[in-house]
Amino acid sequence: MAREGEVGTIAAEAGRLVMSEKTLKSRLAGSWYPADPVTLAEEIDGYLDRAGGSAEPSTIGLLLPHAGYRYSGAVAAHAVVAVRGRTFDRVIVLGPSHHVAMPGRISLPDVDAVETPLGRIETDRKVMERLWTHPRFASVPEAHLEEHAVQIELPFLQRALSGSFALVPAVCGALDRAGVREAAEALKPFFDDRTLLVVSSDFTHYGRAFGYVPFRDAVSEKLRELDLGAFAFVEAKDARGFLDCVDRTGATICGRVPIAIALEALPEDACVRLAAYGRSAESTGDWSHCVSYVAATFERGKGSRASGSSLTPEEKRALLGLARHVIEARLRGASAPAYSFASSSGTSRKMGAFVTLHEDGALRGCIGEILPQRALWKAVRERAADAAFHDPRFPPLREEELERIDIEISALTPPRSVESWREIEIGRHGIVLSKRGRSAVFLPQVAPEQGWGLEETLRHLAFKAGLGPEDWREGCAFRVFEAIVFGERDG
Repeated sequence: MAREGEVGTIAAEAGRLVMSEKTLKSRLAGSWYPADPVTLAEEIDGYLDRAGGSAEPSTIGLLLPHAGYRYSGAVAAHAVVAVRGRTFDRVIVLGPSHHVAMPGRISLPDVDAVETPLGRIETDRKVMERLWTHPRFASVPEAHLEEHAVQIELPFLQRALSGSFALVPAVCGALDRAGVREAAEALKPFFDDRTLLVVSSDFTHYGRAFGYVPFRDAVSEKLRELDLGAFAFVEAKDARGFLDCVDRTGATICGRVPIAIALEALPEDACVRLAAYGRSAESTGDWSHCVSYVAATFERGKGSRASGSSLTPEEKRALLGLARHVIEARLRGASAPAYSFASSSGTSRKMGAFVTLHEDGALRGCIGEILPQRALWKAVRERAADAAFHDPRFPPLREEELERIDIEISALTPPRSVESWREIEIGRHGIVLSKRGRSAVFLPQVAPEQGWGLEETLRHLAFKAGLGPEDWREGCAFRVFEAIVFGERDG
């Protein structure tokens, strides 16, 4: 029996033995997931079957949580089904380091295979040897011995993918933004059409045990807002904005570096789609100690999911009808009619939205939400009432005005950061200006309607934020978004 203090030494020696045999044997079996291969396969198949859906040929990557399967397996499955039955020559898995500090480095294990209860996965030695020549990449054996972030994804991939694949298992240390860009550039040559990129990350870790309790009431709602606010930057493929968001909110997203690397490495024509979202407290009931899970797919050749054709004429009419009926019901003291929108409809996509009211051509109210936190129709339903009755610039709408107003809806793409105000395009971009804790937003149609150029627009926006008219020139942060704009006046 080992004496006190020897357990760590024995474990380290055992780890070196595993590594010296050129096979890294996963230690997660029996705790993070079942050790019995039949039971494990059945559990994974059950998650995939219940997730439904089918393989998507355009999927080139996955963002998956990495908790024990009983907590996050169901969420992960909603993304993994997109590659079920597909074949890839190579899988690159990027995960964070939870146990070993590796500032500025990414570790690739010097092994020939990684073994799980479902069998051996050969590593792609040629790719790893080329990456080891890059200053950001190294082999740090101890980084892989107890690290679950990469290993937890492997049984899911073994069960879902058809045929064998070569593995590049990468454990990421803390990288600054330059390091993120350098790592992405190093990986890009190996991210071809026969390669699947998998990013492993849980989202917010909430509770005293994690040292993160930014709020104590309405925890479920505020966690959702925090998580999906951060994911909005992922969806926009905005690595800089995502890292800024994490820094600003303190959100405890453990895989922030792998996520940022992936965003920098994705092809220009790729898009990110949310597949599922969940929290551990939904199964444990303990909202004082909760971890959030996001599953998403990276899809090539799809472009922005909020293009000008992403809402059909019927969907636009349905949203405008919803907004008017909500306002009418509120004015007449009746309950708003029940609405049901198909989950496959464009109205059910998570998007930001503004509802604008005009009366005899003049602005009568405008309120919205920029981040995609909920289905578009739900955002329109809430913001229609806000625009009519809660815009502080106007008195609440009166019933006799109802026939004179027309409604306009702006469905928004996720905002992304820009390096300079000179990147802003009038007529295309909505603008969010932030400085010294103050911020303001203009929708894309504001400047053209007023006949403003870019600098004049920014002066007005700075004034709206409570800043001086020239304060936008230095020290401001800018985010831009695009909008699908449609209204009752469009016919």
